[in-house]
Amino acid sequence: MRLITPLLKSLTVFIFALSINTLQAQNFQLQLNPNTHNIGDGTATVVSNDSIASAHWTNLQSVDSIAASGLKEGINYSVQVTFANGNKQEQTFIIPAVSSEEKMNSFFVPIVDAFGVVLFYDPFAAFNLYDQHLYDNNGNQIKHPNGDPVKTEIWLVVVLLIGSAVYFTFYFRFINVRAFGHAWKITFGQFTKKTDEGEVTPFQALSAALSGTLGLGNISLVAVAIAVGGPGATFWIIVAGLFGMTTKFVECTLGVKYRKISPSGEVSGGPMYYLSAGLAKKGWQRSGKVLAVIFAIMCVGGTLGGGNMVQANQAFDMVKTTIPGSEEYALWIGVAFAISVGFVIVGGIKSIARVTDKMIPALVVVYCGFALVIIGMNISHIGEAASLIFNGAFSPDGMKGGFIGVMMMGFRRAAFSNEAGIGSASIAHSTSKTNKPVTEGMVSLLEPFIDTVVVCTMTALVLVFTGFATDAHGLNGSALTAAAFRSVFPWTDWILLICIVLFAYATMISWSYYGMKSWAYLFGDKWWIKQSFNLLFLFCTVLGTVSSFGAVVDFSDMMILGMAFPNLIGLWVLKDEVKRELQKYWTERKNVA
Repeated sequence: MRLITPLLKSLTVFIFALSINTLQAQNFQLQLNPNTHNIGDGTATVVSNDSIASAHWTNLQSVDSIAASGLKEGINYSVQVTFANGNKQEQTFIIPAVSSEEKMNSFFVPIVDAFGVVLFYDPFAAFNLYDQHLYDNNGNQIKHPNGDPVKTEIWLVVVLLIGSAVYFTFYFRFINVRAFGHAWKITFGQFTKKTDEGEVTPFQALSAALSGTLGLGNISLVAVAIAVGGPGATFWIIVAGLFGMTTKFVECTLGVKYRKISPSGEVSGGPMYYLSAGLAKKGWQRSGKVLAVIFAIMCVGGTLGGGNMVQANQAFDMVKTTIPGSEEYALWIGVAFAISVGFVIVGGIKSIARVTDKMIPALVVVYCGFALVIIGMNISHIGEAASLIFNGAFSPDGMKGGFIGVMMMGFRRAAFSNEAGIGSASIAHSTSKTNKPVTEGMVSLLEPFIDTVVVCTMTALVLVFTGFATDAHGLNGSALTAAAFRSVFPWTDWILLICIVLFAYATMISWSYYGMKSWAYLFGDKWWIKQSFNLLFLFCTVLGTVSSFGAVVDFSDMMILGMAFPNLIGLWVLKDEVKRELQKYWTERKNVA
């Protein structure tokens, strides 16, 4: 009994002290406000009777204050509150979705996260093979507004795209260099015969495919790559573009080889056909069919979002920036976009090619012309610019994320710009008038050269020569590119507006064809089935102009990247067929000569 009594007293004192401590524990509450019915305008505020030192939010754009804004609905956030005495507490929360737009966005958030786990997996970071952190020119670690370090990542999808491009280039003995001059001759019809099967000329097929890749990315996303990766990213953009030429050659050769031509002369080609028919010849009939269907589904989804809604939305953003008050007419501008697109796409690839074979050359000449003038006016800085690009590309230290960080920033931008390995362009190139698949493959290798090596590089060089590559003045994206052009020509906002709107328009009409052909592969080739897709496409054009479906568009962009997986499988399996076609073509050319 004597032992039990002191034990009970001690236990009583402990429980009493614990209860007092619990009563004195510092707590806080969160006031959540979805604000309006727009996506990403939610706010959260920390409320407590105790003195708060700081609040750290997982939202990267929120500073360490008691309030956070710009929060997206349906996403899991957390906040860690540090009290004045040093105690810390953490809460997880979700901004509630109110409007139908927000609820739809919230629905796609977990789907986007799941896709991102695969597409954006970093196999090198998992083994700590490189420094992920980015640093400024003084060697200080760059951080997000919330204090978390900014990191670079080597995405799995980029590794597969660039790795395949490098392998194919060696496997085909640098066909991107050997056939470069010959490709231009084919493009301008030197070897085309009137009896060749197809719907459009090689030049028109190239223009149509280019209109699907040339777009906002060449102007705005190159600026993002330079702002984050520094001038050295320019070098790796060029390198990736040169290697990507071979991937494009492989997929477009297969696109023509396995295309289907109807009795009326309408051509259907692309990865859906060489995956199903080509892999069937290898004994992979069921697998090929499944991969073809997966590709077609992803292409339809990517078309409606990244190839349409994103283009309309970003083009309208530029209109709003340049023309004050135009946001009041968003619906009517969206309807105008849709009508102008509809007039072209209803006529199929022939109608699209008749527009793009004039628009694309003109846009490239105008945009690159202004860029060359700006470079020429700053030509005295050419030595400094070259030094910044090459030294930045091979920087061994931690600046801008080091060698790996800069290289991956350039590779990522180039891969997403020229879409080599995605497979979409082979749908357009398969319609070319030719009886020799390799010839259109050669024409297609010019596409990454023009898109990436020429146009993307022009944007990058303007930023470097005007000094905006080393000092972005807090700008990013198209605003950074516009500022660089404006520093030389104050009135170029209107030129950029025209270029961006027309680039977006060209992208939409070409991607509508990719989506329509994929839709027809899934549901049938009847006229009303194809026109039902066109109507859906035009509805999304208006929707993209007046709304911004964050996660929905992200999901669509991921579907475009996801197209690479089934397509690359087909390219690797069928690469020997392409090599035989190439050898046969060179032999025939030699005999003719």
